[in-house]
Amino acid sequence: MSDATTAARQRVDKALAAIERKMLELKARPADAPRVADDDLFASVPSGAPDAVRVAELERAGREAAEALADASRVIAGLIADAEVEDA
Repeated sequence: MSDATTAARQRVDKALAAIERKMLELKARPADAPRVADDDLFASVPSGAPDAVRVAELERAGREAAEALADASRVIAGLIADAEVEDA
């Protein structure tokens, strides 16, 4: 059980690190910087103010979702750590 728990924790930690790294890269970019090629292959290029507002809303929703995932992963990591202590 502890091997599976450890493997799960490592996968969660690796995924979180990748998400955090990508978020930091995006935060460091100026607002007027050109689009990043791998942001979204299916997104259309904004054509005006309504699109810019929608893009801003989607970016905010994305940040909120990322924060929620980070919070959830911390809870999961805590539960895994508690389970490992109980197994020891």
